[in-house]
Amino acid sequence: MKIDVLTLFPEMFTGVFGSSILGKAADKGIVELNAVNFRKYSTSKHGTVDDTPYGGGGGMVLKPDPIFAAVEDLLASSQQYSEESVEHQTEIPLSVDSQVSSSVQPRIILMCPQGETFTQQKAEELSREQHLIFICGHYEGYDERIREHLVTDELSIGDYVLTGGEIPAMTVVDSVVRLLPGVLGNENSAVTDSFSTGLLEYPHYTRPAEFRGMKVPDVLLSGHHANVEKWRREQSLLRTLERRPDLLEQAELTQAERRWLALQESQSKTAE
Repeated sequence: MKIDVLTLFPEMFTGVFGSSILGKAADKGIVELNAVNFRKYSTSKHGTVDDTPYGGGGGMVLKPDPIFAAVEDLLASSQQYSEESVEHQTEIPLSVDSQVSSSVQPRIILMCPQGETFTQQKAEELSREQHLIFICGHYEGYDERIREHLVTDELSIGDYVLTGGEIPAMTVVDSVVRLLPGVLGNENSAVTDSFSTGLLEYPHYTRPAEFRGMKVPDVLLSGHHANVEKWRREQSLLRTLERRPDLLEQAELTQAERRWLALQESQSKTAE
């Protein structure tokens, strides 16, 4: 996979892209990570990338021309990357719209508060792509033509405002890359993470078996794998019920599990 991030502050990504899981994935050649300063695509001698909004109002708006030029350049490199990866040649189209619909089809992702809320399911979807391009904005917002004619996705990481799109982009990149085959030491880790199954993850324990009078549940020490899996499933269901009951509406549960949850909820209300 190749991931490009268009930003005015590429230095923000140095530590993130070079450390921990992302750094190891890059070292293994599983993913190529690039932070690109789109200011260099400005046609202004001062490197201007923003301007005042038509119609008046506060703040500055990111101009379309540097963003379009940066994406077009990345699309051309994406075509070359695809040819090297799948060993076939395709003529590079001239327009942005036709480039987006080419055989490469990178996902061009605008990080913005108005976008679709990012979820684990979205991370899994994006992890199946070959090339992702993130656009990180600053100032008041983007020229609407960027949104209408360039991007394929708009993503938000929550209902709050940040200084720019860099931290949200880091969040999405980390979430996506850890799902790529070979990135995590234990391939089951990503499968059993919270939200991957539609539920919150079960509790974890490690040595010592007793610490300051606090003991690990006996079932985890029993060596009985079926009982351990049953306990973990029940704990996952219970934790989701207590902390994120909204997730249960879409979760794939058996009738027995739904009856068990109803019993737990009833007992909890009785205890109150």
